[in-house]
Amino acid sequence: MYELLVDLGGWLTGPEQWSGSDGIGVRLLEHLQYSALATVVAAAIALPIGLLIGHTGRGAFLAINLSSFGRALPTVGLVVLVFLASGLSMTPVYVALVALAVPAIVTNTYAGMAAVDRDVKDAARGQGMRWHQVLFQVELPLALPLIMTGLRLALIQVVATATIAAYVSFGGLGRYVFDGLAQRDLVQVLGGAVLVAVLAVALDLLLAGAQRLLFRHRAPATA
Repeated sequence: MYELLVDLGGWLTGPEQWSGSDGIGVRLLEHLQYSALATVVAAAIALPIGLLIGHTGRGAFLAINLSSFGRALPTVGLVVLVFLASGLSMTPVYVALVALAVPAIVTNTYAGMAAVDRDVKDAARGQGMRWHQVLFQVELPLALPLIMTGLRLALIQVVATATIAAYVSFGGLGRYVFDGLAQRDLVQVLGGAVLVAVLAVALDLLLAGAQRLLFRHRAPATA
């Protein structure tokens, strides 16, 4: 075990691992690119759905159950299925990552909107606000902490799962895991896993800190 840890430390700190097109820096940027794009696309899909059902109170049962179904989808199986249908491209990876991220965003957005006090919304309407003003000037600001939590959770899940890009011969930190498995190189496999874990934890801490700074002077959306 000690020798394995020493080899792992040497692998992570070796200059050859940080240079060239297969270097850790390049793979890290690829991983972040896949994760960021998938999360942005998922947010573009999920946020309007969550805001709509949270504001109207309609379709919540269907949306939450569809979100649960999306969370239960086998990610690798979905990648293979879309890969066979679309051919050699990044499309299967993005489809799988978006499907993984959407449930957390929909669920938290809906929860944040549903948690807004009805009396607050009624008071806003009583002041003559129209539906879109109530939505964007009252409900959305109050729900924002929970919405941000959903986006944060979705991003971390995507980062942890983006290793599947290497499953269909693309880049990212998962390249070390799959190449290491193919070469029976345990040190490389562990190195890739450690890098993904460290990246996920670092992003989680960074986003949690940013969220606390943004909302430290605001009351939470829930009682």
